[in-house]
Amino acid sequence: MDTDSNAVHYVFLGTAACFVLGLHLMNHPRTARRGNTISASAMAVAIAATVWLVIHQSTITTTGWLVLASGGLVGAALGLYAAREVKMTAMPQLVSLFNAVGGGAAALIAVNDLLQAENPAGLGARVSLPGALDIVIGAVTFSGSLIAAAKLQGVVSGAPVVFPGARLLNVLLPAAFVAGAVWLVLSPDSRTALYGLVAVALLFGVTMVLPIGGADMPVVIALLNAFTGSAVAMAGFVLNETALIIAGMLVSSSGGILTKLMADAMNRSIANIVVGGFGTGDAAPAVTAGGAAQVRPVSGDDVAIQLAYARKVVFVPGYGLAAAQAQHELGDLAKLLADHGIDVSYAVHPVAGRMPGHMNVLLAEANVPYTQLKEMDDVNPEFPQADVALVIGANDVTNPIARRPGNAISGMPILDVDKAKSVVVIKRSMGHGYAGIDNELYTDPKTGMFFTDAKKGLAELKAAVGEFVS
Repeated sequence: MDTDSNAVHYVFLGTAACFVLGLHLMNHPRTARRGNTISASAMAVAIAATVWLVIHQSTITTTGWLVLASGGLVGAALGLYAAREVKMTAMPQLVSLFNAVGGGAAALIAVNDLLQAENPAGLGARVSLPGALDIVIGAVTFSGSLIAAAKLQGVVSGAPVVFPGARLLNVLLPAAFVAGAVWLVLSPDSRTALYGLVAVALLFGVTMVLPIGGADMPVVIALLNAFTGSAVAMAGFVLNETALIIAGMLVSSSGGILTKLMADAMNRSIANIVVGGFGTGDAAPAVTAGGAAQVRPVSGDDVAIQLAYARKVVFVPGYGLAAAQAQHELGDLAKLLADHGIDVSYAVHPVAGRMPGHMNVLLAEANVPYTQLKEMDDVNPEFPQADVALVIGANDVTNPIARRPGNAISGMPILDVDKAKSVVVIKRSMGHGYAGIDNELYTDPKTGMFFTDAKKGLAELKAAVGEFVS
């Protein structure tokens, strides 16, 4: 290893250490922004070091430099645009697209390495084995993430998409790419093995995600994120780059842990989710089990009176809050109550929204104090002492039917909203959640349904509460 390569190698090790530090800081909302900044800065340094090494050690044509510069500029521009313009409701789709880009890029590294090798037949298992794994994992991640993003965007139905022979196909395809991977390892110069492996892996990514229902999308996003990390790590083995291996394994391990935690939060196994999820999307209306007569509509003034004279209020945010872009109105209402001595907190379910941490990010954007955000296990014992539990768009995660067997969400840990002294639900209609079942909370005698858009309704509540407490 020459002096230039040695210097860049140490830079890569330093950036890898920064990735570890950044991930550690992301464990807490208070330090997450700093952790993200450190990780992003380390990645910028790694990219700059790579370009510097290419300049000093490689002979690149003018066309090559144009491609390199164009790719960097276009990628940076798209990333900046997405970070600034994509709405919080579309953040899960954006994360899925990022997973697709990461997995696809990692797979292309292995494909390029195998195609450009001077003596492909002479490549040992040290290169061909991680290369085959990189292609399989990266291609599955690429196509699977695109389908996940399409489901979240509504381009593909959020319901499980199942066709005759789908389960059999999902058994045969893994067997096919295992055989293809073995073939490629034994014959790295075989173009048939290479292209066939890519095609089979891409197809499996599609058939794997299509049968998974919308309610399982938070888990699927975390799983595909873990796949992306594994693909990047395999690319690191192909290129013999330590920084890629460390960064990939960090993403893979953290994504794997998150996947397990999310599955546990739904009381379901990862295998059960991957085999075929549940959920029909959240667009179709539903009729309550006891009929519309059991639903008790309330007005904004009714709710404002309850909030103004409460001692303890728990807010329960869900996807409806994100869809209405009402996080700032909710934060303002909570601050108004807190300023008048009312105990305010937010109950955040692990799978609320469409991706892991969706509600936490949403509320952080509205500058909600981190101390007011409480996880399910911490807040559930507090519901019996809450004078009002205000649910904004959350559905499946508050449904008491989960405590009984024989339904789609049986056994899923839920927020014990029904144990509060009074419950108010802000919804536009009696539409059901992603699991596709009615919410028994809505027909509870102590539940009032405030039918309105979340943003408009919260603004109305803030104005009305302000009059009562002034």
